[in-house]
Amino acid sequence: MADMDNKDQAELDPADLEDVEDVEEEETGEDVNSKVPGFVRLPSARQLTVQMMQNPQILAALQERLDGLVGSPSGYMESLPKVVKRRVNALKNLQVKCAHIEAKFYEEVHELERKYAALYQPLFDKRSDIVKAAYEPTEEECEWKADEEEELTVSKQEEMKEKAKVEEEKKDEEKEDPKGIPEFWLTVFKNVDLLSDMLQEHDEPILKHLQDIKVKFSDPGQPMSFSLEFYFEPNEFFTNTLLTKTYKMRSEPDENDPFSFDGPEIMGCTGCTIDWTKGKNITLKTIKKKQKHKGRGTVRTVTKTVPNDSFFNFFTPPDVPESGDLDEDSEAVLAADFEIGHFIRERIVPRAVLYFTGEAIEDDDDDYDEEGEEADDEEGEEEGEEENDPDYDPKKDANPPAECKQQ
Repeated sequence: MADMDNKDQAELDPADLEDVEDVEEEETGEDVNSKVPGFVRLPSARQLTVQMMQNPQILAALQERLDGLVGSPSGYMESLPKVVKRRVNALKNLQVKCAHIEAKFYEEVHELERKYAALYQPLFDKRSDIVKAAYEPTEEECEWKADEEEELTVSKQEEMKEKAKVEEEKKDEEKEDPKGIPEFWLTVFKNVDLLSDMLQEHDEPILKHLQDIKVKFSDPGQPMSFSLEFYFEPNEFFTNTLLTKTYKMRSEPDENDPFSFDGPEIMGCTGCTIDWTKGKNITLKTIKKKQKHKGRGTVRTVTKTVPNDSFFNFFTPPDVPESGDLDEDSEAVLAADFEIGHFIRERIVPRAVLYFTGEAIEDDDDDYDEEGEEADDEEGEEEGEEENDPDYDPKKDANPPAECKQQ
């Protein structure tokens, strides 16, 4: 028998021998208990957790459970003595008073915004005059010291200015001098993702005629609101020279839920009627549909007018009923509308030139990059901790669970 074993071993390929040795080495590294009949190795607590978090059904059940806990008492309050509960109620009453004071604070902020809007407006008016070629800025007003020029010598600066002047003169000879700053607001809109997502190709020829956007605040003593005013030069698309969008706001705690107050909120908005030139209404489109008669089998073509995607739908928002109840689609449209209106008021109008040049967009991107770097650092630390964990299994963590939508 020993001879047979030796013979078989001699006939084995050297590579096979290495494989056998490798297997034997791996087997010798197993836990002694693994050779005991009926023994089953149980996964570690971490491995179980990873497996559970990769199961979409378990994740959905956990999310549903967490949603059910939102707003529910923890049990701690119920365990407090009655006299302590009374004192907690007193604290809640104080908190309600704080919310009302905070509401007054935001009302005064609105008054300050109105005051300073009047100070900004002459500058914005001059900006508008330059854009639409109603005013030509002086040489002194056009002087701008770029960051790169700060390190250059005076002589080098003069040389560059002279060279730029010669190039400008050549360009002026080659083509007609453009008036103002062509397509200023259209460029601003196209540079901002939030606004460019609304733009359609058929919107662009109209927005080339947009000359200015102004923010107008409600008068003192009137309910809190603001309006966006879009000024257009005469064009072939509609007869309006002014399109408006008004947002109504509220800055007071809800009587039924005063603790939810977190500053002024937009309660609704109203647009305006656009007087379209015949055949130029880009918010509607005509489609042709074929209909077949059930009995006769004849086919006829029916022409229908249906809504069309356009930036100018911005001026016809969904109506909010007095009850405040909206369907999901209308609610989503209004939520996006409020975000856009607030962004135009807070960022676009005050900093239009920086969105035209792209500098404001770069600043926004830098903010996001910094947050991303911090997140990457935290992830790196977590990965390092996982690798040092004896129970860490990189293969199981290689496929993260499917993305979950936050309810």
